[in-house]
Amino acid sequence: MEHLNRRALLGMAAAGLTTGMMGSKCTHGNESTANRKKVPVLHVTDLFRPHNDPDDHWDLACVYALAHQGDIDLKGVLIDYPPASRNDRNPDIMAVAQMNLICNLYVPTGVGSPHPMKSRNDIQAYASAADHNGVEMILDTLRQSPEPVAINILGSSRDVAIAGKKNPDLFKTKCKAIYLNAGTGSPTMGPESRLEYNVTLGATEYAAIFDLPCPVYWMPCFEDMENRRKQSIREYGTHYEFRQDLILPHLSPSVQNFFAYMFGKYTDHNWLNYLKGPKDQALLSKVGGMIRHMWCTAGFFHAAGYTVSTEGKVLPLDKKLDQPVFTFDPIIVQCADNGVTQWTPDESSKRRFIFHVRDLERYQSATTTAMKSLLMTLS
Repeated sequence: MEHLNRRALLGMAAAGLTTGMMGSKCTHGNESTANRKKVPVLHVTDLFRPHNDPDDHWDLACVYALAHQGDIDLKGVLIDYPPASRNDRNPDIMAVAQMNLICNLYVPTGVGSPHPMKSRNDIQAYASAADHNGVEMILDTLRQSPEPVAINILGSSRDVAIAGKKNPDLFKTKCKAIYLNAGTGSPTMGPESRLEYNVTLGATEYAAIFDLPCPVYWMPCFEDMENRRKQSIREYGTHYEFRQDLILPHLSPSVQNFFAYMFGKYTDHNWLNYLKGPKDQALLSKVGGMIRHMWCTAGFFHAAGYTVSTEGKVLPLDKKLDQPVFTFDPIIVQCADNGVTQWTPDESSKRRFIFHVRDLERYQSATTTAMKSLLMTLS
């Protein structure tokens, strides 16, 4: 990912890998999770090795932490297919295997379609069964889940869009929500506005998400692309940043090794021994001083039934707060085939919502604190 642009490039193949360690349910934000109902979640991500942007691995650790402590039922990790222009990247199956081991989970993984949608309604009837491995993974997950499933989109919108166009009735009944991490949130976006990176992966596919008959929680990565470097925190953009040594040294040795294996860009098969081995303190110290740009954290908490206070406490959504640090506001939104959006507030909307930073001064620190408390539950 360009330093403050959005990320990239997509993934291939396989099944869930694991084994066990770990234990009982945890708490965070002073709220016990022991009696909460798990929310089924499917995580669709551009997770690669070598990494394109480390935020994808931070995001993966967050959803696994929510699954580990019993807030979500992580149904699968679907990795985007790498574009031909980046054939040095592979889907990071090893990162999923490491997190399965750390969390004592058995989460399967799949790979997305290699074919861009040719139109907004293209269901790719020309694709092979192998090409639609990821699309069928989405549809099977929805069919088989007793409860409606929340879907995170962190990279390309392609596979969710194809699945939704293939079976809109299934999405209407079994998709609890789509958390769409893409685009820019300016209500005055115009034809000449620059597109955010995830939209450029497939503007038509991104637009198709807004057609689907299920709730869409839209999480624009920036408010606009033109001014993103001038003002980091904006009302209608999810972007925030933190220095990594605010969190890394406080994590368990195995989780620190998970991050070090990614930061070191290792492409060998040594993922298990590395996870269980000694810490690479020199590498961790080096990357600890780096700034990490993040986007998706708030959506993970919201999908699990939480909000975040201005002090960074993770609290149930139904807990009355004077001012949560973010909200999702009901809107009417249209998205053209070229990825240009237009939206207006609409209190009557039940299916379209936009992310809204409610405290510009505290959003960054609160979200960082919340993520730290979440990741510290992994041992």
